[in-house]
Amino acid sequence: MVQARIAEVTERIARRSHDARSAYLDRIAKAAEQGPARRRLGCANFAHGFAACGIDKGALREGEGPNLAIVTSYNDMLSAHQPFERYPDLIRQAARAVGGTAQVAGGVPAMCDGVTQGEAGMELSLFSRDVIALSTAVALSHQMFDAAVFLGVCDKIVPGLVIGALSFGHLPAVFIPAGPMPSGLPNDEKAKARQLYAEGKVGRDALLEAEAKSYHGPGTCTFYGTANTNQMLMEVMGLHLPGSSFVNPNTPLRDALTLEAAKRALAITALGNEFMPVGRLMDERAVVNGVVALHATGGSTNHTMHLIAMAAAAGITLTWDDFSDLAEAVPLLCRVYPNGKADVNHFHAAGGTGYLIRELLGAGLLHGDVATIWGGGLDRYLVEPGLDDKGEVAWRDAATASGDTAVLRGAAEPFQATGGLRVLDGDLGRAVIKTSAVAPERHVIEAPAKIFHSQEELQAAFRAGALDHDFIAVVRFQGPKANGMPELHKLMPPLGALQDRGRKVALVTDGRLSGASGKVPAAIHVTPEAAVGGPIAKLRDGDILRIDAVTGRLEIRDIDAEEWAAREDATADLAPSHVGVGRELFAAFRHAAGRADAGASIF
Repeated sequence: MVQARIAEVTERIARRSHDARSAYLDRIAKAAEQGPARRRLGCANFAHGFAACGIDKGALREGEGPNLAIVTSYNDMLSAHQPFERYPDLIRQAARAVGGTAQVAGGVPAMCDGVTQGEAGMELSLFSRDVIALSTAVALSHQMFDAAVFLGVCDKIVPGLVIGALSFGHLPAVFIPAGPMPSGLPNDEKAKARQLYAEGKVGRDALLEAEAKSYHGPGTCTFYGTANTNQMLMEVMGLHLPGSSFVNPNTPLRDALTLEAAKRALAITALGNEFMPVGRLMDERAVVNGVVALHATGGSTNHTMHLIAMAAAAGITLTWDDFSDLAEAVPLLCRVYPNGKADVNHFHAAGGTGYLIRELLGAGLLHGDVATIWGGGLDRYLVEPGLDDKGEVAWRDAATASGDTAVLRGAAEPFQATGGLRVLDGDLGRAVIKTSAVAPERHVIEAPAKIFHSQEELQAAFRAGALDHDFIAVVRFQGPKANGMPELHKLMPPLGALQDRGRKVALVTDGRLSGASGKVPAAIHVTPEAAVGGPIAKLRDGDILRIDAVTGRLEIRDIDAEEWAAREDATADLAPSHVGVGRELFAAFRHAAGRADAGASIF
């Protein structure tokens, strides 16, 4: 039985979504009734589909077994996605073992915000999510498949794959992770090196050495940013195998889990007795479970957009008000960098997702009666995987006590009573703030505004010594319609340095910071954005602003209403952000992009 607040929010989402959700379910039911589409294809069409299948050619041409689509984000430049190079062969091996076949249906792009951070390519980052959704649809459009497995990890990749999968919601979908790299340089030491570099106290050689020791091998970055938040969400929402999110790459257990996931995808097709299409699995209860887990773990602020876009693809309308109300009911159970010193390997060792789900279920904070790829409800996720003497996955009960209460706690002794995200409202619009890494004494900041139209402007002012005072930095014209809503993490080292000097500083922006937002209070995703005349465009240097994460307010103070109404909106020259590094190809995306609080989607 879930708590009253959880039930209330879930019920209102279901009421709000009734018509769109019903239409969506009708659509995928009709698609499922038609059976495997490849059997209806013309002979020439079908022959194209199996022409290059090698040893699987006969089975696909003549057999009755299921055929599995592999949609992969593999590339060998990015650490998180490099491990996927080996997965198609493993998945084909698993499919053959149960009388099926598997084909790489298509690839999707996988860009890394870590590589593009502070560079022009970052302005394509958010839009890459919708490109990935489109690419997934193209991959599955051949209609050769009974189910699909999705190989993706990082920031926009998993949300894009989910959106694409839901456009083929009549098919089962299993998400297969690659896992985090082993722990390297502690995250707090890496952050310190960045701050020292920003202050000019160490050189580039020292900074590069610290970064290379932190990001040192195959797998996801080990901090709890959007990539690892994605993995946690896929498990809590029932799209991963239990306990599979944070097993390191290129290990026997990781390979065994990949084999097991492929077999499971083939077991839940319409050809068997456990049919579970992803469009039915992803209902309003699963969506609420995702938001609850996001709050409980202090996860990425990007998911205040991604979860909305993912839900919409299943005919479900999720709003920031839902996030806000759920945050008040959900305690913070995790301290993983940037909300603490530990990384996700420490979280996994302390009990991981199995313990987290056990605690949230026990406290009535999750819907246990949901569909999952593993069958049954979430109670089947109270296990963790290991290997038996044959090298196959063997399941054991998940931890009943945390192995490290500095990293992971039970619901009865949380780190704080409410979740790590807060929605802000006020005369400057709406925004979100991640409070879990911010000291309580900085949850309310009131100071004069300092206006910038790029993060480079702020960095230049810092280097010139012009920011050694209390202020709230307003970095505007960074929204989806302006320049694609880039992440602005290069603001954090200078602002963190000023805060450490005793200055009262904060950030207000219509851009993003994601899961790596840290100790500086930051009201982000401000909507309406400056480029469409949002109130943030009226601000001037010296205006007194107040960010209040306690009461949930974002306000301008001590200004006459008549003067405020008479102010003209500022303008910015956005032309340099619309060309170069492929940005000219995304003009239609900038034009079509929705508001941040509606998912910032083009769909």
